[in-house]
Amino acid sequence: MKIQYYLLAATLFSLPLGAQETYENARLVGNDLNGTARYVGMGGAMEALGADISTISSNPAGIGLFRHTQFSVSGGLLMQSNAKEFANGKTTNTSFDQIGLVYSPSSSYGFKLNFGFNYSKSKNLNNILNASGKLGNGSQNNQSYLKNVLGSEEYGGFDVRKNGERYIGFKSPKSSEVTLAWSQLDYLYFNTLLPDAGTPGKFNSYLADSYSFDRAGSGYIGNYDFNISGSIRDRVYLGITLGLKDVNYDSESMYTEKLSNGVGSVTVRDLRRVTGSGFDLTAGVIVRPVAESPFRIGAYVKTPTWYDLTTENQTRIDVSTNTGAVNDWGEVSNTYNYKLWTPWKFGFSLGHTVGNYLALGLTYEYENYANMNTQINDGVTYDFYYGTYYESSLADRAMNAHTKQALKGVSTLKFGAEYKPTSDLSLRLGYNYVSPMYNTNAQKDPTIVSIGTSYSTATDFVNWEATNRFTLGVGYQVKKFNFDLAYQYSSQKGTFYPFSTINFDIKDTATSKTTSYSNEAVGTKVDNNRGQLLFTVGYRL
Repeated sequence: MKIQYYLLAATLFSLPLGAQETYENARLVGNDLNGTARYVGMGGAMEALGADISTISSNPAGIGLFRHTQFSVSGGLLMQSNAKEFANGKTTNTSFDQIGLVYSPSSSYGFKLNFGFNYSKSKNLNNILNASGKLGNGSQNNQSYLKNVLGSEEYGGFDVRKNGERYIGFKSPKSSEVTLAWSQLDYLYFNTLLPDAGTPGKFNSYLADSYSFDRAGSGYIGNYDFNISGSIRDRVYLGITLGLKDVNYDSESMYTEKLSNGVGSVTVRDLRRVTGSGFDLTAGVIVRPVAESPFRIGAYVKTPTWYDLTTENQTRIDVSTNTGAVNDWGEVSNTYNYKLWTPWKFGFSLGHTVGNYLALGLTYEYENYANMNTQINDGVTYDFYYGTYYESSLADRAMNAHTKQALKGVSTLKFGAEYKPTSDLSLRLGYNYVSPMYNTNAQKDPTIVSIGTSYSTATDFVNWEATNRFTLGVGYQVKKFNFDLAYQYSSQKGTFYPFSTINFDIKDTATSKTTSYSNEAVGTKVDNNRGQLLFTVGYRL
């Protein structure tokens, strides 16, 4: 009997070998507005104004405007008031955000050279996500079930058969190779809930009436920035920064479905850790086009951040039903290494001062996340020239193609102002608009033939919308000390989905009968609203 398959879901497709999953990677890209309290208070719009150590990672030329050696340290509180605490996740967390030094030696002949080092958190990963909603025509277990209906890797599915005492998803009915479309979560469902208790080799799926989801994330991405910069006749400022990255992210989630018709419930608990390191380079310039005017123009470019990452998980399923499941619980754990290259970033900024009492800044940045590049480590290569071994990788064509469908270019607009009513007191305000990273109809793709799919233990995703940030700040100078305080409110809305929507038809060419299959997820509106209170102490030599 010949069967024709028609995949109808807009964003589901299958391609060759891949690596980590798009939505998981997206957690690690982009930057928070963070740094010194002065920088945050002015909305980070200081890439042309310069003379703040936080510009070291955005426009390195800003360090060239320092005229004195200066040390600063910053910390504060991060608050998520509208979230419900879960596991070890707290709605209020302390944070050590910045410590750095700019060394500005004496100069001569119209040329000045500065050196800087700064540690900062480019991304604070402490976050709680709560979501719940109704279903009715779908479930998480039905997603796994339908991949078996698809029947082969060619169509983004698999053929489930017993291998010893366990059910495994193979590339096709004739293959003995496990497909990369077979995820850890598929394994858990096909060895607990889905097998028919009375008929070996037969599987049943169960729709759900409702779900609840909680996830607590913790950790950070730390920047260690090393800068050299200089000024030429106080008109042109140049700088370059080497940035080293430190990734530490832990998450714990719990997803529960209430199955339809009084069947019972299923709960999946997932612990995941992502660690690693990376590096990038940033170069920038600031120019005062008119010698008699303080008006400045800044421009800068940041290379991709080249990450080497390790992801680990421990995942458990608990089944409480009246179906006679072959096992009422199951557990898997795994670890693997991969690479992630973020896109290039470009920025343009304007700055102007009026006397010694007013400073204004405006910055525009662009980063196209559709060009994010995931790589899978494929072995060790020997370099005959240097006589050393290095870890080689290949491009993840499948996941990169999905990334191009799911993500898009992001524009960031930053505005900031500082007013000094007296020589010692500064008042600041700022605003940011960050356009959405996700395309409106994007979704996770559980049918990609990829190591990213194979190691997947979660089906949920959020399509986040634009981010709006509002900032206020105050600063006071006492002799060589400065004390700065800033408050930031960040607001973002999104749509949460517990799993992806899949629709397809299968036509029996012998009988011309067409059978339709679907698994539909209903989106739930969620918010990511955070407040930050930040304090900086600085000392100028």
